[in-house]
Amino acid sequence: MKKMLLLAFVWITFCHGVVLFAEQEAVPHSADEVKPLSVGEKVPEALVRDEFGKQRSLSFFLENKPTILIFYRGGWCPYCNTHLGELQKIEGQLVKNGFQILAVSPDRPEKLRESRKKHELGYRLLSDSSMQLAKAMGLAFRLDDLTFKKYKESYHIDIEADSGETHHLLPVPAALIVDGKGVIRFLFAKANYKERISTELLLAEAEKVHQAELHRG
Repeated sequence: MKKMLLLAFVWITFCHGVVLFAEQEAVPHSADEVKPLSVGEKVPEALVRDEFGKQRSLSFFLENKPTILIFYRGGWCPYCNTHLGELQKIEGQLVKNGFQILAVSPDRPEKLRESRKKHELGYRLLSDSSMQLAKAMGLAFRLDDLTFKKYKESYHIDIEADSGETHHLLPVPAALIVDGKGVIRFLFAKANYKERISTELLLAEAEKVHQAELHRG
């Protein structure tokens, strides 16, 4: 009996290891290798947390509203912070057309609160610290050990501390326009984290989606 239990334990441990390995291998090791979902596909369901740590499904936060869905690397990234600030400047225009802005990062809720206060953001920030949403969106990649070490030692950026996780995953920065049914109508994602969508292009694409929604009635 003991032998059978031991064999069962070994088998379960082995299977768990295989699953973990498969999950790790499924995530690209470079931002250039990510394969985001396409326009016309629905955004996947995944659990995320608000800045107070409340965990809900993404659909809860979408609220069947047309949404500008932003993925950014974290509050430690100056390019992300600049982009978040630019989005704040056009939030009023987007809201007039019925849109809301949701910005998602691996940052844990406490870090979201810091970012919102520091940059005076009026829209909602969400924590995808597990990176389940980013992985489902096809935006996640694994930071290599050398870059992780460089970030931590040279730039004093600790993505483990900021996310509360040790997976070393980051999202490729992206901007999506999602309609009221959760369907992706526009997607902008660049492997080069310095490249972000301009507010002019985002407003123009949002207007197109808004007009299409009006015609669909």
